[in-house]
Amino acid sequence: MFTLRFDMRAPAFGAPATELYAAAVQMCEWAETRGAVIAVLSEHHGTEDGHLPAPHLLASAIAARTTRLAILLAAVPITFWDPVRLAENIAVLDIVSRGRVSYAFGIGHRAEEYEHFGVDMRRRGALADESLALLRRLLTGETVEVDGRRVVVTPPPVSPGGPYMLIAGGSKAAARRAARHGLGFISQIASDELKQFYETECRNNGFEPGLMQFPTEGAPTTVFVADDVDAAWRELGPHLLHDAVMAASYRHGDDAVASISTAQTVSELREAGGPYRIFTSEEAAEYVQGGRPLPLLPLCGGLPPDLAWPYLERAARVSAST
Repeated sequence: MFTLRFDMRAPAFGAPATELYAAAVQMCEWAETRGAVIAVLSEHHGTEDGHLPAPHLLASAIAARTTRLAILLAAVPITFWDPVRLAENIAVLDIVSRGRVSYAFGIGHRAEEYEHFGVDMRRRGALADESLALLRRLLTGETVEVDGRRVVVTPPPVSPGGPYMLIAGGSKAAARRAARHGLGFISQIASDELKQFYETECRNNGFEPGLMQFPTEGAPTTVFVADDVDAAWRELGPHLLHDAVMAASYRHGDDAVASISTAQTVSELREAGGPYRIFTSEEAAEYVQGGRPLPLLPLCGGLPPDLAWPYLERAARVSAST
C-alpha cells in the first residue's frame, strides 16, 4: 500500500522535464496494479525549477493510461483560476477519468504567484469564497448569472454535483471555509485544536464533519525504499535536498507544515529523521503493517527515471508482501 506524489520539479542537475513527465504517467500506469492507492499532483507557478503549473493536464494524461487509480489535485489555488474555466476543466476531466479525480483547494501562500497572475493577495480569502461558491453551482449544471451574463457549464461532470472536493490549509480560516461549504479538510499541520475547531464549525453550519486528514507528528511525507541506505543517500541526497530547500523557500521561514524541513545539507536532512526518509525493506514493511501507506515521491527533485524506477519497484514489492 503506497501513495504517489508528483510535483514535477526539474532542476538543471536533474532529468529534463520531457523525461520526467513521461515517467510520471508510466509510473502511475504501472503502479495502479501493484499497490498504489492514489496519485497526488501539486500546483505552483513561476518557480525556477518548473514545479507543475497545470495539474489538470497531467491528471488527464494519467487518467487516460489508468483505469482505477484515484487522482487528487492538491492543493489547487482556487484564487488563480477563473471559476467558469475551472468548472469546465473539472467537468471534462471528470468525464475522462470516470469520476476518479478529486480536488483539495487552497488559497496559495506565495506572493510571487499572486504577482504572476495579477491578483490582489489581500483579497485572497474573499476571492476564494466567491470562486468556490460559483464553482460548485456551475458543476451542478445550474445556469448561473455572473456579472449580468448567463453561464452554464457543458458537458456536465459524470459525478453528480461534480467531483469530490476538500479544502487544504493550516489555519482556522481554511478550516472555517471547509466547514462553511460542507467540505472535507486536509490540514498541513498536526493540531488537535484545529481538528476540534473544524468539527465545531461544521456542526455550527449544519453539516457533519467531512473527510479529515491531519499529519501524524513525526511521520515522514517522502519515503524511498533501498537495499543499501548509505548508497541511497549518496544517490538520492542532492535531489531530496533540492526538494526540501525549495519547499521551505515557499514558506518564508514557516516550518509548522509537516512536509517542511529546514535542513541545508544532505547530512542534516538525513540526521533530522524528519519528512524525508530512506527506509530499508524491513523498515518499510513495518511501516505498512502499521496501517499506513508509504508516501512515495518517485521523481523527487528531478530524479532521473532510470534511477527512480528501482526504488519504486522495491517499495511496491514491500507493499505486496505485507
